[in-house]
Amino acid sequence: MPIRPFHKNDRGFTLVEILVGTAIFVIVAIAVYGSFTSLVQLANGSQARTLAVHLATEQFEIVRNLPYANVGLTDGIPQGVLSRDQVVTRGGVTFNVHLTVRNINLSGSVVQASDKLIEVAVNCPACQKFQPIVLTGQISPANLQSAGNGGAVVSQVFNGSGEPVQGATVYLQSVATSSVSNTDITNNAGILNVIGVPPGVNMYKIVASKAGYSTDQTYALGSPGNPNPIKPNITVLDQEVSSASFAIDKLSSLRFSSVSPLCVPVADFDFNLAGAKQIGFNLPKYSQNVSTNSSGILNLSDMEWDTYTITPTDLTHEVAGINPFSPFALNPDNSQNVQLVVVPKSSNSLMVSVSDSTTGLPLSGVLVELIKPGFSESKITGQGYISQTDWSGGPGQDLFADPAGYFGDNGLVDVATSSGNIVMKDIFGFYSVATGTLESSTFDTGTTSNYHIFSWNPLNQPLLAGNNSVKFQFAANVSPSSAWDYIGPDGTADSYYDVPDMAINALNSGKRFVRYKAYLRTETATVTPIVSDVSFAYTSSCLPPGQVLFQGISTDTHSLNVSKAGYSSQTIEIAISPGWQEKIISLSEI
Repeated sequence: MPIRPFHKNDRGFTLVEILVGTAIFVIVAIAVYGSFTSLVQLANGSQARTLAVHLATEQFEIVRNLPYANVGLTDGIPQGVLSRDQVVTRGGVTFNVHLTVRNINLSGSVVQASDKLIEVAVNCPACQKFQPIVLTGQISPANLQSAGNGGAVVSQVFNGSGEPVQGATVYLQSVATSSVSNTDITNNAGILNVIGVPPGVNMYKIVASKAGYSTDQTYALGSPGNPNPIKPNITVLDQEVSSASFAIDKLSSLRFSSVSPLCVPVADFDFNLAGAKQIGFNLPKYSQNVSTNSSGILNLSDMEWDTYTITPTDLTHEVAGINPFSPFALNPDNSQNVQLVVVPKSSNSLMVSVSDSTTGLPLSGVLVELIKPGFSESKITGQGYISQTDWSGGPGQDLFADPAGYFGDNGLVDVATSSGNIVMKDIFGFYSVATGTLESSTFDTGTTSNYHIFSWNPLNQPLLAGNNSVKFQFAANVSPSSAWDYIGPDGTADSYYDVPDMAINALNSGKRFVRYKAYLRTETATVTPIVSDVSFAYTSSCLPPGQVLFQGISTDTHSLNVSKAGYSSQTIEIAISPGWQEKIISLSEI
């Protein structure tokens, strides 16, 4: 046989061609397989649905062939021989079957039943995208016989606005026997009528609920925790109607933060949170001892709409302000933030909360005075105070940490000779006639703040020291590292705060960090002016607008004077008790 000559183009498939061909084949195969599996799933779903319909019809036929008196649930109302829930396998598919049997009266009678409503629900948990099959019908007794003896329980469920709650689950359970119970849902009017309930005195516990809603219920008489409930278990009498109302609404959440007046988080602050809703005599439905975490935060979810009161229980800190005021309302389907401004604990403290009597909103700028013989202290709501009373720690402190430290001086002031005071420096028995200056450390108010009043003590200086022997300037910055431009009350560097309790210029507001600068001078070399303390008032988001706190006060009767321009004033006598207490005052606008 002749040998065929070899040609250059006569060759098999290359490796690249093999790989490309294989890839194309795999893509086509996957597409075909996907279509095939989709068809299989569709066929299986159709088969499962067909089986479910047959199963639901089968259950209906079983019910129809029972004696009328036996049509009921073994653990429900009406009672009978049917199981509430079953697991049934058909054609290799497992279904869950749920039966509902309900006494109804087509003529409108609330107590007497004329028919029974049957609902069969078939579900397939293992089937993909399976929609449950639900068949509903009713059966009537032969010769229009009644459903027998018993009473009716009518439950009405409404929300926080008094509107009916449709589809609320109402669970009725006999406390005498576990064999009598009923679970059903309310109609469009928020009402469920259960007919044919066996009689019993305080025998039936009822619980109303709905997914995402709060729960309301009845309670047993004589229970150890609630012996005299406001809503006791229901009594059912033969051929009579027993009614009960339940209020449920969408759940809400609360977020608490515990901070200092300078917005620094305070960890692990303990307090009691109690709602106003009562389930028994002096027994709130909700009352819990809670605590913020290491970051000063506490999140509470699934909270019922209510009016809540906060009572501090912490051993080291106490409340100086609550925003919003306590008690505060938590509305349905809402997220509420509550800020607790706390300070180190004192022996006896009084927090005064002042609000507008018409709006209920907190009032800022209210003068609150606490007075008794030999004692007087006043504060202004909504304002915090930062003060310094000692400078003996010396210069060199940039950020305020040591309460006795400061940033620097010009060498002509003395902070050591007179304890806790600033005076002129004695140089060989005489005070310099040159001006001595002292610049404070940087005070951090914790957040953007507005500044109001600058003050110092003593109010009066020695006459021989001359006029304006003590004066100050004030500076504010958005950053602690910025340059400090000191200004006076007219907003320029040429003016000074030379009288205590002057208003701080508004150019300083809207900033977080502040400093002050003291100027001391004397016209007589043998006399020095003196500064014993310096303070300034400010407002920020960490200062509740309508509250003040008095600390370290004696347990005596004090006069509490509350006043604000444009409002009627109030003066009341208040007995200070040991520990922390709160007094709420409402002022009327005039």
